[in-house]
Amino acid sequence: MRRTKIVATLGPASIGSDRLGELIRAGVDVVRLNFSHGSPASHAAAAAMARELAQAQGRTVGILADLQGPKIRIGKFGNGPITLAPGQPFIFDAACKSGDDTVVGLDYAELPQDVHAGDELLLDDGRISMRVERIVGGAIHCRVLNGGVLSDHKGINRRGGGLTAPALTDKDRADIRIAADIGADYLAVSFVRNADDVTLARQLLHAAGGHAAIVAKIERTEAIAELDSILDEADAIMVARGDLAVEVGNAAVPAHQKRMIRSAREKHKLVITATQMMESMIDNPVPTRAEVSDVANAVIDGTDAVMLSAETAVGKFPLETVRMMASICEEAEREIPFGPEIKRGKAASREQSVARSAVFTANNLEVKAIAALTQSGMTAQLMSHLDTLAPIYALSPLASTRGKATLFRNVYPIDFSLPSHDPAEVLAAAEASLKRHGAVDDGDLIVLTIGEPIGKEGGTNTMKIVQVGEARTA
Repeated sequence: MRRTKIVATLGPASIGSDRLGELIRAGVDVVRLNFSHGSPASHAAAAAMARELAQAQGRTVGILADLQGPKIRIGKFGNGPITLAPGQPFIFDAACKSGDDTVVGLDYAELPQDVHAGDELLLDDGRISMRVERIVGGAIHCRVLNGGVLSDHKGINRRGGGLTAPALTDKDRADIRIAADIGADYLAVSFVRNADDVTLARQLLHAAGGHAAIVAKIERTEAIAELDSILDEADAIMVARGDLAVEVGNAAVPAHQKRMIRSAREKHKLVITATQMMESMIDNPVPTRAEVSDVANAVIDGTDAVMLSAETAVGKFPLETVRMMASICEEAEREIPFGPEIKRGKAASREQSVARSAVFTANNLEVKAIAALTQSGMTAQLMSHLDTLAPIYALSPLASTRGKATLFRNVYPIDFSLPSHDPAEVLAAAEASLKRHGAVDDGDLIVLTIGEPIGKEGGTNTMKIVQVGEARTA
């Protein structure tokens, strides 16, 4: 079974019951709603369709709502795209309404206050670069370093970061309410600067009645320096390599990615690796060898999930891309060393102690599966970062918990309600549920975690070793 989860962005190439149903069948675990595009109605319809199709296949699919964030863009050109040559002077001026080959407007009027002479500005994901020569009022006078074709509304960044635009725009605040209405399982916050941005997003989400887990997208230079505090506040991070590469440079991204994955695992937080993972498959039915290695390395490093963006949103081969990514993940996972030892150290909580015990036991016995009977999903999440060959099943009556578990590495959610508070009946029902899902057969050993007394709130405190089908009494 594939342990690493696949997040797929929905768009014209993947919306539609037949296409989306095929993608879920091929292995999509979480669908991403990109709030940079679409309407509230289209997002709600896509989320409902994904859940319905997954349920028809006996699965749960998570919903990730991804906020646009403060995309800083240039304005429009009066006569279409222009071509810039190295050495050419060029001006950015918020007062300009119709650009030409000498000047263009800005949708972020504060940019002149954020930059200084000598700064390097990057446009269109770094394809075009300019050196700031001087600031005159609200106009930024530059000299082109690397030229090319520049068209309307392209993004603009400063090399090294430092732009003061807040992480949450007015549009984002409205979209948070939409995400809450949809019942999104995850809310991704773009261009996070520090832990305060995560805190604010969570407050706004809760005020709107939402309970999604917060994903902090790490794509600003400032966020790298604040990574530990961001991880403490967020539920997950996304290694958002596109804008991050523009700010810190392409060469710095791989090392940052490895550090982010390692730090997230150490803090028992989730991590998604994203951007251009299978970019060539937008137009081609097979990936490059470099893309295969990129995905495999993220898996071996321990990422919880790998994400597809344009590949499944607008690409020509969305189904082939998901199948290929699933295959790469499975091959890479065969190279991950699994051993009987669990990293030593003091457990931070009762749930963590039980999680360690369950995985240690599973790794030292021929255990077919680990079953976590859970309300919050916390024990299953803690076990997901302790390497084990045994699949972990999160048995929960709560749709919100099952939705979140779709992103946990090596965890598979199952809809399960307690038949009673009688331990023997609960165990028999859990075994029956696992058997229905093809997870176990009579005679198999399973490790089960549960909170006792059964039905009483208080968290997981018990681990049992059980033989499926064994006669037992309460």
